[in-house]
Amino acid sequence: MLKKQTLRTNKRDEMIEVTEEVQAFVSELGVQEGAVLIYCPHTTAGITINENADPDVKRDMIRRFDEVYPWNVVKDLHAEGNTAAHMKASTVGASQTVIITNGRLLLGTWQGIYFCEFDGPRQRTFYIKSLSQS
Repeated sequence: MLKKQTLRTNKRDEMIEVTEEVQAFVSELGVQEGAVLIYCPHTTAGITINENADPDVKRDMIRRFDEVYPWNVVKDLHAEGNTAAHMKASTVGASQTVIITNGRLLLGTWQGIYFCEFDGPRQRTFYIKSLSQS
């Protein structure tokens, strides 16, 4: 099964937790054991797993990405001017795979799944694919 999710981002850079949407899909399918793939089909956004307890982690990550991949670099040739967003998305990656056990996502105590926007605000899409038999 495949589910298409849409979301609206509100900032140029932000991390939006989507753990609940992924778990809801797993529960809806009745999957007890297996895995799920979360995939982002955009070149300036990505999917990551990271801490969901302290909101400073998201703020720090976005700040550090901006330090490593600054906007408005004179030598960047990409006509759209969003090379930094492409670099951030490549660093984060387009997908994550999560194990399912006993009908639940196997995540650490402080882990959450995030859609990472690096060129917003925009209307975005991500996909959730069950890699298991229901």
